Amino acid sequence: MKRNNTSMLEGNAVKSILLFALPILFSSLLQFNYSLVDNIIVGRYVGKDALAAVGNVGSINSFIIGAALGLTSGFTIPVAHAFGASDREKVSRYAGSSITMAFLIGSVIVVTAHIISTPLLKLIGTPDEIIGLSASYVNILYFGVPLQMLSNNFTAISRAVGESKKPLYFFTVSVIVNFILDLLFVKGFRWGVEGAAIATLISHLTACVLTGFYIFKINKDVELHASSLKLNRKIALEQLKLGIPVSLQFTITSIGTMCLQSAINSFGSNVMAGLTAASRVENITNISMSAIGVSTQTFVGQNYGAKNYKRITDSVKKMFFLELIISVVMSLILITAGPHIVSLFIKVPNEEMLYASGRYLLAIAECYSLVSILFILRNTLQGLGFTYANAVAGAGELIGRIIVSLILVRFFGFEIVCYAAPTAWLMADIPLAIIYLKKQREFKKLIQTE
Repeated sequence: MKRNNTSMLEGNAVKSILLFALPILFSSLLQFNYSLVDNIIVGRYVGKDALAAVGNVGSINSFIIGAALGLTSGFTIPVAHAFGASDREKVSRYAGSSITMAFLIGSVIVVTAHIISTPLLKLIGTPDEIIGLSASYVNILYFGVPLQMLSNNFTAISRAVGESKKPLYFFTVSVIVNFILDLLFVKGFRWGVEGAAIATLISHLTACVLTGFYIFKINKDVELHASSLKLNRKIALEQLKLGIPVSLQFTITSIGTMCLQSAINSFGSNVMAGLTAASRVENITNISMSAIGVSTQTFVGQNYGAKNYKRITDSVKKMFFLELIISVVMSLILITAGPHIVSLFIKVPNEEMLYASGRYLLAIAECYSLVSILFILRNTLQGLGFTYANAVAGAGELIGRIIVSLILVRFFGFEIVCYAAPTAWLMADIPLAIIYLKKQREFKKLIQTE
């Protein structure tokens, strides 16, 4: 089977992972721009209530869309294993099956999401003045779930066979489309949050068409035919077995996030707007750590398929320390540049907004090493196919957020809300570290046996 220039199976492992991670980093930045552009344009041209409404749906989006995309991440793990084992037929079968399941499940999620979105908004205590705006925004976005699942699936297939650059080009186009249409619909046509949602929906369609064309017509490592898209019961069950725990991780984590959002909503729209802006800044700074985690997952998946166990354990150790160093750098950026970036989201910020955003950024910066550990361990185990670890980590995050949002907030107020994410990361890191150390011992035995 043809090997791409950035081979994961030979040579300097750290160099290969970092070179592979760079396009993923830029792709993630571009994907993040969907919500970032919406937030900036809505906040500046519609108002703080609109910004609070868009930010308010974040936890619900994570619950619904995150769970959907989690499935596709699990579906494509066998593609990396098959590619590492140089089994072209299996690559095609697993890739085709993942595409069909992504479309079918995405279609079901669209209907379900529209039924439960408004009850969920009420459940998290969305203020009356913004619940209509939140519902209008999110119900348009949900029509894009199948498109997001397909484009995410096409991208995951591409990365599984060692190509991370091409998706960057496609997402660049889709983000440009989103930005132009956001300005046109929100600033020009004055369509408010609905305009921002429609712009995002069209950009998702653009990404889906481009990434799909690449996988079906251009990528030579994945030979897809009509027969490849037919569902095979055995393959589908195997992929569901891998995808469901990843999806559960997003679902469980999002339940905790919704509990936390409910606590945040009790502090009013100023605090909501401030924390929405601050969380967007946080999302920007953790993209580099996330990209390295995703790249490590592909590296681990391919080498697991090739049975290069020592290469896996040696390289993961190096990436672990690299992630810690990056987390320190990102913490410094949060403290120094974070407050200035927050001002981009809010045209006329008040004192309450600025205090809420600044306090949140400081709390995240103090504990950022915890999330770097989470990224490397979770993605490593996912690359090995041990996706049950994702569900275990998600449960840890849920417990952490519930402790803060339902118990500690009553005694410590707003200050403790800022430490909800670090508490969740810690509760996820502990079980992940235990599971990985166990798997590491198993690999050492296999290496000695060989």
